[in-house]
Amino acid sequence: MITGIIPARYASTRFPGKPLVDIHGKTMLQRVYEQCLKSKLDRLLVATEDERIASHVKEFNGEVILTASSHKSGTDRIAEALEKLNIQDDSIVLNIQGDEPFINPEDINKLIACFEKQKTQIATLVKKIDTIETLENPNNPKVVLNENKEALYFSRSPIPHLKDIKKEEWLNHHTFFKHVGIYAFRKTVLKEINQLPCSLLEKMEGLEQLRWLENGYRIQTAETNSESIAVDCPEDLIRINKKFFS
Repeated sequence: MITGIIPARYASTRFPGKPLVDIHGKTMLQRVYEQCLKSKLDRLLVATEDERIASHVKEFNGEVILTASSHKSGTDRIAEALEKLNIQDDSIVLNIQGDEPFINPEDINKLIACFEKQKTQIATLVKKIDTIETLENPNNPKVVLNENKEALYFSRSPIPHLKDIKKEEWLNHHTFFKHVGIYAFRKTVLKEINQLPCSLLEKMEGLEQLRWLENGYRIQTAETNSESIAVDCPEDLIRINKKFFS
């Protein structure tokens, strides 16, 4: 069983009510949900703390589950949802961002394909970096991989450092990857990592996936060429409209 869960929080500090914002006649959450239905997921639902969001999901015939309002991350919200759902321990669970209204269904399928390897515990997406601006932007976490395309480390800094080469020439000498924040887990692994305390590197970089690496979990990656636009603030809606509706 492959289950996709979209954590949807109403009380966003930067953009309250963000999941219900209208994008050309449909809410952002409905657009995310409909894109996910085009993938190979067996089951899809929204996990939220808010009755307004829950009512809206039911209006477009989606599945929804109510969770606590105290969760600090989408991973925590999904972990509670799993406790309430009758999902087998050998299931694959995807944490799907609720603020990417035009997420590519093939990206979801690439994550699912990672679990054809029995040893895969966690999977996520990476994308090649093609500009120095992206490489240097701390809001775009970078990742270095081993020969099996498993993540070795994530950082807000450019990694790896290329010794004796001018930074403006780095992209000509090495393939750098940025992290795309969608995850898939084996259910048993998700339950385990949800019990882990915040780690030192996680605190330093502000990246929760470092907690998993520090505790010995392995993160398989798949490469995407898609460039999804996340809606973090009202100004991002302008970019969405220009790209998809102009």
